[in-house]
Amino acid sequence: MLMSMDLNREYTAILDNAYNVSYEKIENQIGNIEFTMPLDDPKNNSLQELLWVELTDNEDEYIGLYRVMPSTIQKDASNNKIIYTATHALGTLLDSVLFGYHELVNRKTVDVINYVLGKQTTKHWVLKNCEFTRYFSYAWENENGLADALFSIPAAFDEDYVWEWDTQVYPFELSLVRPQTEVVARIQEGYNMQGFEIEKDPNNLVNRVYPLGSGEGINQINIKSVNNGISYVEDKDSIEKYGLVEYVWVDQRFTIPQALKDNALNMLEKWSIPKVSWSVNAADLTKLTDDPLIVDKLRKGGVAMINTNDFGSVNLRIKKEAKSDVFGAPQNLQLDLGNLKDDITTTMSDLGRKQQINETYSQGATNILNYSYQDNCESAYPAIIEFYLDDDVFHVNTVELTFKTKRYRGYTKAVKGGGARVQSTSAGGASTQTSTAGGGSIATSGAGGGSVATSSVNGQSTQTSSAGGNHRHLMFARSSTAGPISENTLRYEAARGQIVEFRGINGNLYTREESGNHSHNVTTPAHSHNVSIPAHTHNVSIPSHTHNVTIPAHTHQVTLPDHTHPLEWGIYEAPNSASSVDIIVDGETLTQHETSQQRLNLVDHLRKTTSGKISRGNHTIQIKPNRLARIEAQVICRVFIQSQLGGQF
Repeated sequence: MLMSMDLNREYTAILDNAYNVSYEKIENQIGNIEFTMPLDDPKNNSLQELLWVELTDNEDEYIGLYRVMPSTIQKDASNNKIIYTATHALGTLLDSVLFGYHELVNRKTVDVINYVLGKQTTKHWVLKNCEFTRYFSYAWENENGLADALFSIPAAFDEDYVWEWDTQVYPFELSLVRPQTEVVARIQEGYNMQGFEIEKDPNNLVNRVYPLGSGEGINQINIKSVNNGISYVEDKDSIEKYGLVEYVWVDQRFTIPQALKDNALNMLEKWSIPKVSWSVNAADLTKLTDDPLIVDKLRKGGVAMINTNDFGSVNLRIKKEAKSDVFGAPQNLQLDLGNLKDDITTTMSDLGRKQQINETYSQGATNILNYSYQDNCESAYPAIIEFYLDDDVFHVNTVELTFKTKRYRGYTKAVKGGGARVQSTSAGGASTQTSTAGGGSIATSGAGGGSVATSSVNGQSTQTSSAGGNHRHLMFARSSTAGPISENTLRYEAARGQIVEFRGINGNLYTREESGNHSHNVTTPAHSHNVSIPAHTHNVSIPSHTHNVTIPAHTHQVTLPDHTHPLEWGIYEAPNSASSVDIIVDGETLTQHETSQQRLNLVDHLRKTTSGKISRGNHTIQIKPNRLARIEAQVICRVFIQSQLGGQF
């Protein structure tokens, strides 16, 4: 029975005039139905786009819930009908989008599914059961519909999986389970098999895959970092059996190397053997007998044993179940078992839809970051160059240092200053001996003689003070006799201090006192002195000698008055520059010590994460000269950036 429903899933009509009702159920894909209605049937009014229809077969077996999507009206001499296509309710996941960038790192499978389902605008679906616990990382950006994001979650599993759903409850229930492995049905030639077709197709066989994800050129995501430096994965057994067949697989939705590798391994498992597809036309005997055997129930997801007369027996899972006329020929069943007829480009979703998604992903671009530095420095105060790598730097391609060392540079010679009282520190005394010096004879310049008269001096009578004590005086008398006085003329003797004999001459009187006490009267007449100094020179002879100077312990007191110094403007350079430098990168001292470098590669010396990638955040380069110097440097980084942070300001 086919019934129409409104948006609230309330029944509105039984579409009893519907014919050519067909359906397809495909493993892990959104199925659909088609049916035809007479053009003049008034019940077409209940089949507007996006309204619901529910399909059950003649035995009231529930087929599914679908939404009316495209419709085609055909009217001519032989046709007067509307052909409807309805998509399974799972298609409601296409109504919502993942806008912007979404990244989940190392999250459980159930958490990732719930995250995607939580982005529904209308909460049609909830997770009922998840039989897998895996820890993968995922990233999506601007996904047009949640279905592709949801179906991509288990795509990296290394084992089979099946999505199951229940649309007879609301919200609809979704489950991710392991597929059946035990045989539950049979397809027997001569019994319920009406015919079969086996297709073996090696055209799509691939046993070495080079996976590439987001980005372009050197910055495109690959698996080297998580695959021991190897850019491909391969199936050695397949290579040995069929020869090497390579393929470059690109899906730019992948931004995480490990997720890209896991998905490639899962794809390789399917691609490394030729596709063998069984298409079987079988009779649905459950519609012909009242008590059919359970092994006659051929439904999607079940494992069936196929018994043939010419090809033996094989067990395969039913991947696709379809009926071309549910009501007209309910027993005719078309089954696809084994490998579905898809190719590499449509493994995860149809090619057109993938292309639309890829166009919305930010692939990023290569950028050049330039950090410049110019300043004076010395060993105690090295040149410090800091640069920052932001979190949205996806790859660091190069980090290079270029610098040269110049002479230290100043800009003024004097500065303004105030007065001050300065006391030097105490200093101990010292005895200092000058160096020995030889003597010499030095003649002054010649000087002319001259007559010099002293000033006149008045005469005066001077009486000496009385003086005691015994003594004797030799007295002379005036004489008119020419020539020297003879010895006999004047004699005296001294005995015990007394005059014994005295003779006077020409009536001169000589006094004598026995006691010796006396005084003297001296009269000096007024007079002057004339001194004649002839022309002459002086000779001074200095012998060899040394000087000894002793300086006692002392301090000095210096007082500077307030004052200013006028500035002398200009650029002045030190006479010499550094002869070597130390280069320190994130704490590591390099072996290079040259005073200039051109494009010195720093990638191996920058701080790394545990995975070996250059850490995001702040990095520091120090250039330490061995004396005063000026450093002029540039750090140039080539990075690949994806614009997934910030806003449009």
